[in-house]
Amino acid sequence: MAVREGEPFPAAVVKKAALLKARTLAQSAARQRNSYRMAVYPPHPAPAMTPQTTASFEFHPIGILRSPYPEKFAVPRQPGLVTAAAAELHLLGDCNRAEILRGIEGFSHLWLTFVFHQTLGQGWKPTVRPPRLGGNRRLGVFATRSPFRPNPIGLSVVSLEGTEQRGSQWLLKLGGADMVDGTPVLDIKPYVPYVDAIPQARGGFTDQLVSEPVAVRFSTDALAQLAAVESGRPQLKLLIEQLIAQQPQPGYHKPGQGRRSYGMSVYDLNIRWTVAGEGCEVMEIRLRH
Repeated sequence: MAVREGEPFPAAVVKKAALLKARTLAQSAARQRNSYRMAVYPPHPAPAMTPQTTASFEFHPIGILRSPYPEKFAVPRQPGLVTAAAAELHLLGDCNRAEILRGIEGFSHLWLTFVFHQTLGQGWKPTVRPPRLGGNRRLGVFATRSPFRPNPIGLSVVSLEGTEQRGSQWLLKLGGADMVDGTPVLDIKPYVPYVDAIPQARGGFTDQLVSEPVAVRFSTDALAQLAAVESGRPQLKLLIEQLIAQQPQPGYHKPGQGRRSYGMSVYDLNIRWTVAGEGCEVMEIRLRH
């Protein structure tokens, strides 16, 4: 639009010019703010792929765990649920020495890093079906504690009941372990309550899975068989009660679906029990052959 000299600009032109000026000033201010942010908080570059970050790593066990669980089925789903489970960590090689344990008895609990050695070579998938969800729902493997992982490494917290030297063998006495007998342990670290305990933490799907242990009773025959094999197997009756009370059977086997029988191995024993209604009954305790 042409405007003669001395004539005022039309209102629409003035308004448009004012908007353009305001936009230009805002963009300039934004550039200054971004420039400041870049100076104070520089962007993180993509991590460089170096031979060190892409290398394979070889670790050697520092010890072997001896537990009451010869098979996976009886193993508690989480550490600490079965307090009667007595385990021992036998140190190996250069780690089998007194000074490596100096000061450890000042801690009541320990973190163990270990290998899921029974799943080695079985592969992994990015999603899994957690048994406690009945096997009907898939979750990312990093949102679960599945043993089928890109690197089959586990982490458990156990109670430290003491240390002992038997001849030339140093070992740690542990409680509440959730590992199969013969599990290779890669590392031990002390549990430090003021940083490791987070009471307000969220537990994802597991927050809805907490259930009360079920009642466990023993048949007359099972009590007689128990009395014959208790020697040399610490707290055997309590151990069996705690294991069965945690309902190790598959998650899709719901209460009220009729009478079912199950079996598990503990130490060198075969344990058979039935589930009916809301309770369980131990029917048989026999030596494995």
